[in-house]
Amino acid sequence: MAEAKIIDGKAFAADLRNKVADQVHQLKENNNLTPGLAVVLVGEDPASKIYVQNKNKMTLEAGMRSFEHKLPADTSQKELLTLIEGLNNDPEVHGILVQLPLPNQISEQDILTKIDPTKDVDGFHIFNAGKLATGSDGLVPCTPLGCIIMIKNQFDGDLTGKQALVIGRSNIVGKPMATLLLRENCTVTIAHSRTVNLQAEAKRADIIVAAVGRA
Repeated sequence: MAEAKIIDGKAFAADLRNKVADQVHQLKENNNLTPGLAVVLVGEDPASKIYVQNKNKMTLEAGMRSFEHKLPADTSQKELLTLIEGLNNDPEVHGILVQLPLPNQISEQDILTKIDPTKDVDGFHIFNAGKLATGSDGLVPCTPLGCIIMIKNQFDGDLTGKQALVIGRSNIVGKPMATLLLRENCTVTIAHSRTVNLQAEAKRADIIVAAVGRA
């Protein structure tokens, strides 16, 4: 049995950001187009605030425009929908990201389905989720896409026949991660809180993606 290896995501991400910055520069030079990302944060969730700060920083470092919308925790669903409609119609905004979780008075599903699918950079809209599930081209959730890029890099681009274990079954990471691995011709097992003998599943896997919030 081969020794387990944890992939260093930080170094890989730095290289990827440089490549994105080069592509953004080419867009500006050749098409006079500067990509714009709108990030919406509702409330004061500490983790969400950090995520949004980092997204803003990385967006600007890549040469793109960043449009931050920070709303109070008591924002109504109607107010948020009005903002999203405006972003959908704004030609300078090419991507929209609504930071989750949202306050209890707002339905996450209602909000996500109102984002223009062509601007849904998180890939959470049912249109993009359906495309992913059926093998069509669409926008893919960021975390699973980043994982699949790193994993393929470790195996020289070919994952055919690998045994893959995804721990977690959320719509945000677990399920799309499993689908992306299937696309790469892996044999995929999804484990979760009701899985019996997780250790045995992990021992037979060539690839393990832990998509849960606790050890």
